[in-house]
Amino acid sequence: MWDIGVNTWVWTSPLTDDGLAALAPKVREWGFDVIELPVEQPGDWDPRRAADLLAELNLRATVCLVMPPGRELVAADTVAETQDYLRRVVDVAAIVGSPVAAGPAYSSVGRTWRIDDRPRVYRELRANLRPVVEYAAQRGVRIAVEPLNRYETSLLNTVDQALEALDGLPAQGCGLALDTYHLNIEEAEPVKAILAAGSHIAHVQVCANDRGTPGRDHQDWPALLGALGDAGYRGPLCIESFTPDNAAIATAASIWRPLADSPDALAVEGLAFLHAAAAALAR
Repeated sequence: MWDIGVNTWVWTSPLTDDGLAALAPKVREWGFDVIELPVEQPGDWDPRRAADLLAELNLRATVCLVMPPGRELVAADTVAETQDYLRRVVDVAAIVGSPVAAGPAYSSVGRTWRIDDRPRVYRELRANLRPVVEYAAQRGVRIAVEPLNRYETSLLNTVDQALEALDGLPAQGCGLALDTYHLNIEEAEPVKAILAAGSHIAHVQVCANDRGTPGRDHQDWPALLGALGDAGYRGPLCIESFTPDNAAIATAASIWRPLADSPDALAVEGLAFLHAAAAALAR
């Protein structure tokens, strides 16, 4: 029912041309259909070179955006710079053939504050995201906005909040990115949240509840995958985890210990589990 992908953050950060050239053949050999490419800084890797490499390997791409301190679409004086960054990510996505640019396209990860007038902030977000969404729609890309857990943002934590915040933005350029890690923390009933997201789901990232290998955890994977099927989602399931070997990304994602025997093991075992779980669901 779904193609399976893996984010290069499992192994490395930031992604480079040489890093992708080393990883992509392994990812394809293992049996992945999709490789997820983070754009931490435009120019870290060459999207045209990446597109050629992936075409040779018959490997498709998804793209995720990155929101470090200073990238903000609300209550900040860096909105224009953030919009420019997001447009550049859209350009990258279009070149490599990704249907989405996925991530928390609203505020920097780790920025939290008490929001007294949430409707006003959501209006500001819609106004500042709209030109990016329209730009994306013109290029066949959707901005897949990802709710994050309460420790990483205070703006969008749940599907309901995201639906409210994005209401009225053109669907052809905007949707939701769901991540099982954040769903597990923030949604009282993750299955109901997935069903509520419904046709708005543009992208899905998966990992164990501890950010480790899918299936080595307490999540109810048959129920989660069943809900995605019932919601009509047919895009890829992309394993997203993070290497503990890069100090910056490990700190940002609170990765304080290895999450699997090795990054390769996390990817390969996660792939096998997701294939088996999807096949069981289809029977």
